Amino acid sequence: MTRVYIQDVSLRDGMHALRHRLPVEKVAAIAAALDEAGVDAIEVGHGDGIGGSSLTYGVSGSTDRAWIEAAASVVKRARLTTVVMPGIGRIDDINAARDCGITSIRVSVLGSEGDVAIQHLEHARRLGLDTSGFLMMSHAIDPEQLGQNAKIMEAAGAECIFIADSCGRLTPRDVTARVDALRQALRPETQIGIHAHENLSLSVANSLAAVDAGAYRVDAALAGHGAGAGNAPIEPFVAVANLYGYEHGADLFKLQDAADDLVRPLQTVPLQVNRETSTLGYAGVYSSFLRHAEAAASRYGLDTRDVIVALGERGLVGGQEDMIVDVALDLVKVRQPA
Repeated sequence: MTRVYIQDVSLRDGMHALRHRLPVEKVAAIAAALDEAGVDAIEVGHGDGIGGSSLTYGVSGSTDRAWIEAAASVVKRARLTTVVMPGIGRIDDINAARDCGITSIRVSVLGSEGDVAIQHLEHARRLGLDTSGFLMMSHAIDPEQLGQNAKIMEAAGAECIFIADSCGRLTPRDVTARVDALRQALRPETQIGIHAHENLSLSVANSLAAVDAGAYRVDAALAGHGAGAGNAPIEPFVAVANLYGYEHGADLFKLQDAADDLVRPLQTVPLQVNRETSTLGYAGVYSSFLRHAEAAASRYGLDTRDVIVALGERGLVGGQEDMIVDVALDLVKVRQPA
């Protein structure tokens, strides 16, 4: 029987949907419900990782410490995890997160920059944390190159490597090719994970394709709560996992209750596949750029889709949010009469 490890990212990737302003008491309530529902891990922190609160990435309504401690105070069985992005989060941030109750961490870098994660991965392993590598923008990296960067992270101490479809751009055949490449590059005991987004309505299908190809850990979120059109929604993923006979510890009805009763009421804008979010997937643009692109388009009288396509053409990646306004201004110049 196929065993899957289900990690909920509602309290980390979901922060993007709320501009990183989820109240501490809501974090505690959602974490408690997820723990009761039997997920394997619960991820908490700023959407851009610990230490991400800034004008560039979004100022938090609380601190990573407060959010993590709130979750740690109610979680009884699940692993409590977070994300760190080198260049944003520091070694000191990893230490602080561990002291607040984190037992697992993911080091997130571009899919072509596995070497950037070495210092953070090695430090996390020395602390005894369950440690994963997280390869973002995986659609933009060919499978073999992705495998080589995964191997670098494995050598630095990563026990699992995640294929992160940051733009919701991958298709099931793309996912299968990348899982196959990682399986060939990595040791048999190193796990593989999938982090899918819903921008092209493929997040659940991509997650299932990854598991069928040999992935073990699956990211998902209550009501799909995440950047862009959201992450893989945990409720339908678990429903299909049940139909497929996958072995896991999650309770479908409890997850449905948590999604409808706790998370959907928080969503000020519906998370859905629409003209803007599907354009993110089509253009291969980082899902967390959506709110920034919408703001720039509104400010300068542009169509958000045009801004998104221009971002894709320039190949902007996470960490370059401050350039979105520059892209919008360039579009304005092009459209001005000579």
